[in-house]
Amino acid sequence: MSKEFVIGLDLGTTSVKACVFNLKGKVISEAEKLNTFFYPQPGWSEQDPVEIERSAVLAVREAIELAGIKKEEIISLGFSAAMHSLICVNQNGEPISPAVIWADGRSQAQAETIKKTIGDTVYAKTGTPIHPMTPFAKLLWMKENNYEPYLKAASFMSIKEYLLLCWFSQRMIDYSMASATGLFNPAKLDWEPELLELTGIRREQLSEIVPPTQMLTGIRADIAEQMGIDADMPFVMGAADGQLANLGIGAILPGEVAVSVGTSGAIRQLARDIKIDESQETFCYSFTADTAIIGGPTNNGGIALQWLKELFNYHGSFTEFLREAEKVAPGAEGLLFLPYLNGERAPIWNQRAKGNFYGISITHKREHFIRAVLEGVTFNLYQIGEALERSAGETKRLYVNGGLARSPLWLQMMADVFEADIYVSETHHSAAWGAAWTALVATGTVNSFEEIKKNIPMGEPIVPNQENSLTYKAIYSNYIRLAKDIEKQF
Repeated sequence: MSKEFVIGLDLGTTSVKACVFNLKGKVISEAEKLNTFFYPQPGWSEQDPVEIERSAVLAVREAIELAGIKKEEIISLGFSAAMHSLICVNQNGEPISPAVIWADGRSQAQAETIKKTIGDTVYAKTGTPIHPMTPFAKLLWMKENNYEPYLKAASFMSIKEYLLLCWFSQRMIDYSMASATGLFNPAKLDWEPELLELTGIRREQLSEIVPPTQMLTGIRADIAEQMGIDADMPFVMGAADGQLANLGIGAILPGEVAVSVGTSGAIRQLARDIKIDESQETFCYSFTADTAIIGGPTNNGGIALQWLKELFNYHGSFTEFLREAEKVAPGAEGLLFLPYLNGERAPIWNQRAKGNFYGISITHKREHFIRAVLEGVTFNLYQIGEALERSAGETKRLYVNGGLARSPLWLQMMADVFEADIYVSETHHSAAWGAAWTALVATGTVNSFEEIKKNIPMGEPIVPNQENSLTYKAIYSNYIRLAKDIEKQF
C-alpha cells in the first residue's frame, strides 16, 4: 500500500490541532482540542501539560479517523509548537509544575533588571529580546523566589519536549525552540554557559539540541494504539510555529515576509545568517544550522477583537462582528487604538504597556471601535515590519495566515497599510503544513524545504487601494506620535 499522507501536529497556545495532508498540501482532515488556561495570580498564565499531551493523542486519532485513511498510508508526523513554555520535571519524567506559557508576566522585575544591566550582552549572544515571555526570565524568577518545583526539578522543558519525553522517553529540543528559551547561542548552536549559571541550572537539566529534521522512532506501543498509527511510523522534530508558518505559507526566500495573526500575532522573515537588530525590537531565532528567522511577535492580535466583542456583549458570530467595521471609512473618523491590552512584546517590549483609545467623540459607535481596533492591530504589525526591514531588508512579497486572514476586510486593510500585494494560502494551517513538510524532507519523500513552494494551494492576491494607502500613511504618522507620547506613562 502506497504512503500518500502526512500529519502536522500543531501544539498551539489556544489549542492542539492535528491535520492530515496529501503531498500537495491539501487538508484532508483536521481535529482540534482546546487548551485550558489557568490564572492563579494576576499576570500569571499557566496550562496543564498532562491535559495537552492527552489532547494531542486524541487529536491525531480523530484526524486520522476523519480522513478515512489507513495507518499504513501515513508517511510520518511532524511537530509544530508555540514557543516559550516552561515545565519543571522530576527524575521520573513527571511534571511537578504547570506549564508556564509565553503570556505569563511574573518575571517582569527580573527581565527589567537584566535589561538595565547586561541586556545588550545577553541579546547580542542569543538574539532573543529580554522579556518575561522567555524561559530565561522565568527561571530567574523561580530561582529568586525559591519556587519549589524549580528546586526539585531534574530537568526543564517546553510542552513539546514533554510530549516527546512521554512518547519516546527522549529529551530533545530543536534549534528554534532552543532559541526561544533565551538560553541558546545561535552562532554556536549550543546553550550559553553564562546564562545557565545566571539561572542556576546545569546543562544536563536541558534537552539535547537537534536539527528540525531529526527523526524519532520507537513510540510507546500504548500511545501508538491510542493514536491509531503504526508503532514504527517515524516522527520528526519539526520546529517552532513561527518558523514553520513561514515555511508552510512559502515565505522562505529573501524579501518574502509572513504575517500570522490569531490570538496573538507575528511578522517574520527567514534569513541565511544571524542578524541582530541594534534597537532590540526584533528577535533572531535559529531554524536550521544555516538559517534563522527574524521577526517580532505581538501579544495583541485577535484577542483584542475578542475582548471588544465581549465588552459590547455582541452575540453574533466573530465574522459578523468584524463586518460591522465595513460601515466606517478608513481612520474610524479620528478614533485611534493602541493595542497593548496584554502588555506588549515587539516593537516596544514592555509588559507594563496598556491599551488606549484616543480621539473618542460622541458620534462614535460600536462599528468605529471595531474598525479602530482592527487598524491599531495592523499599525502595530506595520511598526514591527519597519524594524524587520532594518535587519532583513526590504519586503518584496507579503504572505498572511492565521484566524484574521479569514476576514476580507482585514486582508484589504493589510494590503492598504503595507502598500503590498497580500498572498493567502487556501488553508489556514500553515504551521501544521510546515511541520508536515519538514517530516517529508526528513524522510526523503521530498528533496528540499524550497520545494514546498510548488505545493501550497494559493488564492488570488489582494491588491492595495492607493487612495486608502495614502489615508493610512497619514493616520499611521499620528499613531506613531501617540504611541511614543503614551509610552512615557508606562
